[in-house]
Amino acid sequence: MLPDTAPVLPDAEYVVLSSRLIPGMDGGYTIATLTRARQLAAAGVADGAGPQLLTFDPGTAADHAAHRQTFVEQGALVDPSRMRNLFDEAVAPDGGAADWLRAAADAAVSPDPDVEYRVLADAEGRPFAALPVIPGNPDWHLTEEPVLVYDAAGAVAGALHGFRGLYRAWLEQVAAAFGDRLIVVICESRQLGELIADWSDPRVRILHPIHTMHVEAPYTPDAPMNTLWTRWFRLTDRFDAVIWPTTTQRDDVVARFGESARHVVVPNPIAPMTGQDDLREDGLVVVLGRLAPGKRIDQAIRAFLAADVPGTRMEIWGGGPEEDRLRALIDELGAGDRVLLAGYTDSPGTVLDRASLIVTATAYEGQPLSIVEALLHGAPVVSYDARYGIRDVLEQGGGVLVPSGDVDALGAAIRALLTDPDRLAALSAEAPSVAAAWSPQRSLDALTAVIASVAGRPSRRAE
Repeated sequence: MLPDTAPVLPDAEYVVLSSRLIPGMDGGYTIATLTRARQLAAAGVADGAGPQLLTFDPGTAADHAAHRQTFVEQGALVDPSRMRNLFDEAVAPDGGAADWLRAAADAAVSPDPDVEYRVLADAEGRPFAALPVIPGNPDWHLTEEPVLVYDAAGAVAGALHGFRGLYRAWLEQVAAAFGDRLIVVICESRQLGELIADWSDPRVRILHPIHTMHVEAPYTPDAPMNTLWTRWFRLTDRFDAVIWPTTTQRDDVVARFGESARHVVVPNPIAPMTGQDDLREDGLVVVLGRLAPGKRIDQAIRAFLAADVPGTRMEIWGGGPEEDRLRALIDELGAGDRVLLAGYTDSPGTVLDRASLIVTATAYEGQPLSIVEALLHGAPVVSYDARYGIRDVLEQGGGVLVPSGDVDALGAAIRALLTDPDRLAALSAEAPSVAAAWSPQRSLDALTAVIASVAGRPSRRAE
């Protein structure tokens, strides 16, 4: 039960849009999206059932049922019936496309015979839709190629204008069930954001959280952006609010693009947890995360070895495309007795409880979830000062920042802490209180304030 002083969410229908939600995929994005939905459920949305979670990946109904069940078992989903998929609902019980999809199809639209199609069928093998295949094109979602719609006899009954036409037809079908009520749409996907930026229904308010870095190397505020981001930024003033996970990223965006859009900050929530200090192992340095090039784990290894503190060792937990290269590097450096590629763990909390020190050499971040989780477990962090989010956390305590890409400085910071037990203990003691700034309640308060603000104004697409 929320305390009396907690902000109250406006009375509305709440809908969360996500391109996909699949267990074990998309890392922090999936975690943050489901956590936000659980927050809204806990705040009383739909009498505790939570928002409608709408997904758009064209898997099978059996796949989607398995995903929902896994999330329920993990405690990540409150009410599985609230997690819905476009393609599950696009099927008619007696074959072909659902009535709403056939009604939206245009019989006068015909496909280009030179375009390849992926035909989708129901559990009995009856086709209900066919999607144009746009290989190797990051803008596939913007295609104008028709999406084909089948009738119960298996014949093409018409088509929709690209994925925009398909997605919008479903959203309008969902929204029709809400009558004249206010509809708060939380769009967690940038691609979906591009497709709904002109949704002018006066009932709809669109909040658009962002989860990732918006610039490319060298990841400075004025660094280049790829064309996907450039195009998306042209649309930001159409959303009722754009939500950034950290103040630093929001401020960089406003400085570069101005304030025509409503850029706000809502930290991604991280569930409180209690660490087990009795598991702490002296001298254990941990790297925890995906073994990907942007994580620069090779630099973490070199910095640890350069620190050269007797009696210390490094464990690297995670999997990914860099595993073979990192194994070869460890062999090349003759460090197999001190640096271990430990593989994937299904108990990261235990790893963090064991660690004396966490090292992060990432080139960039979108949201500092892993840093906050380490602090919650009382594990101090030594990290490169990489955008975004790490500085927002560690400037308050619990760790040490060094210039990004400076392996010597990273090694010196590791050495300084591992040879100063009092300093290390002080950072460990303060870490949980620093992490409290990212608590679910603070995140919910910020989100509620944003929703209340946009609910009290007309839709920006109607202005």
